[in-house]
Amino acid sequence: MSESGTVQQEFDALAERVRPEIVGPEAAVAHAGVTTGRPWTTAEGRERLARILTEPAQPLGLRELAAFGLGCAGDRRAFETLVLLLNHRDPARCASAASALARLGDPRTMRAAAALATNPLRTAYALHPVRLLTGLREPESVPALIATLERLLAPTDPHWRIALACVEGLGELGDDRAVPVLTAARDHPRLSEAAGSALAQLGVPV
Repeated sequence: MSESGTVQQEFDALAERVRPEIVGPEAAVAHAGVTTGRPWTTAEGRERLARILTEPAQPLGLRELAAFGLGCAGDRRAFETLVLLLNHRDPARCASAASALARLGDPRTMRAAAALATNPLRTAYALHPVRLLTGLREPESVPALIATLERLLAPTDPHWRIALACVEGLGELGDDRAVPVLTAARDHPRLSEAAGSALAQLGVPV
């Protein structure tokens, strides 16, 4: 499937997901306007999406839809909204924000994702920031993933899924700076197998 087809598919799925949040005639009209055609592909459509981000009292689902469309179009007016959604308690919102940020091409994305991933107060919501860091494939991704993983290596830490995403990401990125923390992760009962695979990806005998 082409990139445009993938964006359309994700956009349509998102539109259906947020539909129950669209309450009231004005919001319904706005939702219909946003979901008609491919508004992110024209200047007029992008302006319509951008207005939703700034107009007061718009449902969060509608703002999410508008930010997703703008982000996939490379329109940086979506950046702030997408970053807020990337740190949302709803994993589905985090996932759609991460997908749009990966396409946005904003140089601020790397720093924002790293800040969210490494924030110890938001670890429970760090899965998609961690995955976004991996997908960005920037040299700066590696220190953020290492720092996040290092504080999650206690066997009793409840956020082992976040740690696992860090391990997998570091293996995919293939940076030798990750060898010490991946070696330490081999002693973690839930991370051992993935850490061994990641080290093998880095060419380290296991």
